[in-house]
Amino acid sequence: MNWKLIIQLSMFGLIMAFGTISLIPEKVEFIFWVVIFAVVAYIIAKVCTGKYFAHGFFVSIFNSIYLTATHTIFLTSYNAHHPDMAKMMPKDNHTILFMILIGIASGIGFGVFQGLFAFIASKLVKPKVSL
Repeated sequence: MNWKLIIQLSMFGLIMAFGTISLIPEKVEFIFWVVIFAVVAYIIAKVCTGKYFAHGFFVSIFNSIYLTATHTIFLTSYNAHHPDMAKMMPKDNHTILFMILIGIASGIGFGVFQGLFAFIASKLVKPKVSL
């Protein structure tokens, strides 16, 4: 496993974590994610020599950690810019727990998706040849 690459690629998630707080509208957020998933899959396919699915999966796990932590810390601002998401959150003292549980589930779900993206990309992209 190339952990350095995984951490480097997960920086896209950290950037998106801060971007989605107030800069990126929720209606177009998915476009950014699709582009990021495609770029990450391409880079994994180009750089790695195996375990493509695992690399993609762990990138998304780190992404979910960044997103969950950032959205939890900046919850008021996040809710103000994402009213549809705010409506789904419980109105009691369990909002943080709810966000953590959703973060874990999203990390696993999108990890599978990113892992499949990376695996498919590995079949379409020729790896970089090192001398």
